[in-house]
Amino acid sequence: MAKRKASILVIDDEESVRRSLERILSFEGYQVECASNGPLGVNMALQDEPDLILLDIKMPKMDGLEALQTLVNQGTKAPVIMISGHGTVQTAVEATKLGAFDFLEKPLDRDRLLLVVRNAVERSDLLQENRELKQEVAKRFQMVGSDASLDQLKDRIDRVAKTHATVLITGESGTGKELVARRIHEQSGRTGRFVQVNCAAIPQDLIESELFGHIKGAFTGAVENQPGKFQLADKGTIFLDEIGDMSLKTQAKVLRVLQENEVEPVGAGKTVAVDVRVVAATNKHLEQMIEAGEFREDLYYRLNVVPLHSVPLSQRRGDIPALVRHFAHQFASENNLPPQTISDSVMRQLSSRTYRGNIRELKNLVERVLILGEAYALGDDSPKSPSSEMALDHYETLKEFKEDTEKRFLLAKLKQFEGNISKTAESIQTPRSNLYKKLEHYDIVVERDIVD
Repeated sequence: MAKRKASILVIDDEESVRRSLERILSFEGYQVECASNGPLGVNMALQDEPDLILLDIKMPKMDGLEALQTLVNQGTKAPVIMISGHGTVQTAVEATKLGAFDFLEKPLDRDRLLLVVRNAVERSDLLQENRELKQEVAKRFQMVGSDASLDQLKDRIDRVAKTHATVLITGESGTGKELVARRIHEQSGRTGRFVQVNCAAIPQDLIESELFGHIKGAFTGAVENQPGKFQLADKGTIFLDEIGDMSLKTQAKVLRVLQENEVEPVGAGKTVAVDVRVVAATNKHLEQMIEAGEFREDLYYRLNVVPLHSVPLSQRRGDIPALVRHFAHQFASENNLPPQTISDSVMRQLSSRTYRGNIRELKNLVERVLILGEAYALGDDSPKSPSSEMALDHYETLKEFKEDTEKRFLLAKLKQFEGNISKTAESIQTPRSNLYKKLEHYDIVVERDIVD
């Protein structure tokens, strides 16, 4: 597919300037629209949403700075290049403060113009890609369901998100505590990153370096300065998952960060200021750990300013169909597949199951159904089922498991349609050419392998 041509809106009261810019930019492959005054240009910009705006400063009715301020106030995403024959350093500075991408003086130099336009369009493209990526991430981590308990949780999240309060999320494993933490960050308005740390997955002798960073030579293997997770999350949110698995020594240092808003990299001997929102999570009973001397009581009260509880799937079973559809769509999107559907019979089976692993277990089962087919994925008692614990023993790698199960799936479908390639391809929603490639890859010969 050919790349879309960038659209540029020229707002200038001089007809000769408009014609000149339209000719130059059109020759370079841009789509150009023109407006002869500020109010018209602002309306066109808000309605058409161009990729770039060239805006003259000295115009009647509404000058360029006023037009720029209006565009900024209305949330215009396009970068704006200011142009003027009356430019001064002060005007350029004022335009930049208002949000202008760059400033050009008349008479415009063609090479300079095209360079600035190209840079602005590239920035516009990057911003658009970033917005689309954020939308995809938001879809991936959205909290799906309409159960009253979930609505109550969302309401509490939205209430606490705008504050600076630390949050402690409790709940069984697999209930979506990470999604709660991400929603808090997204709703917080903080400009920094969301940084996740699984405290249970980091060896205790490395966790301080991971959290607080280290300097070169602090220990064997420290060949360069390394910022810690708290520094990476500056102006953002750090999510301390499985906080109950953190050692008492590290707990003391995390407490200091919460109290002093600073970290001390390993070996540094001095502190570094950080502005970090802390969200922690655990599936353990911290109160019992406090009584057993395994968790600091002062840290617990620092973390537990706002407690949130992620409810188990058993308490929101009505959300299972919506979750199944969400995971099926997500699986198709991530694997470049057409939309995947779950039959009514499978949906009933999925809805009737008990999920000790909560939402995570349901997600895995949905993916298994889509990879292996209904009979294999749900036939737990079938001796042919590759999902049985005994059958899994001989797989050494994930790739080996995936390829073997995909081959089994293709053989089953081919047999179902008596070796008919077209019907099989249509059934599994893949192009015939792709199915032929799969058969060649797995050395499947229909005449030899598909028998009655």
